[in-house]
Amino acid sequence: MGTVTLGVSIAVPEPYGSLLQQRRAGFGDAAAHCIPTHVTLLPPTEVDTDAVPAFRLHLARVADGLRPFRMRLQGTGTFRPLSAVVYVRLAEGIEDCSAIQELVRSGPVHRELQFPYHPHVTVAHDIADEAMDRAYEELAGFRADWTVSGFALYTRDDDGAWHKAQDYPFAGGRTVPGLPAQAGPLDAPAEPSLRP
Repeated sequence: MGTVTLGVSIAVPEPYGSLLQQRRAGFGDAAAHCIPTHVTLLPPTEVDTDAVPAFRLHLARVADGLRPFRMRLQGTGTFRPLSAVVYVRLAEGIEDCSAIQELVRSGPVHRELQFPYHPHVTVAHDIADEAMDRAYEELAGFRADWTVSGFALYTRDDDGAWHKAQDYPFAGGRTVPGLPAQAGPLDAPAEPSLRP
């Protein structure tokens, strides 16, 4: 019986995803092109291959019960000095992501978190302090808004690159437990902003 490394995340859509990936690479982060721009719901987790079909079914059931919600990225934050990470902050959608990640981790793949869950979009990781500072400053004016309509399962290959295995669109059944229904149109992403 073999194992596979899985992750579950919300993809950051275009044009934001490529823009942030290019910026991450420009700061000198060698992992930028191996990791699609995302908000994590399940961090990298090694799983027995025999458990994958049940986990896929669990993810489908979770997604079937959810409806789309608004997400907004705005400004930067950092986990330094605890962890060498600079990220773009979620200004809207935090409660939704927090509730969904609990649902994702409540199934056949159980994962204890090393740190309390804090949804974010990494833009620099384990690079020189000067480059981390530059990422923090240059993306401080970044803003992006869109409607999240699902999440995806990813697998990591032996070279450390992540690949999408399956999309799980929200079927519109209900909102995340404990959260109010989202109002407003389910529109396409607007142009990103890098206002100072």
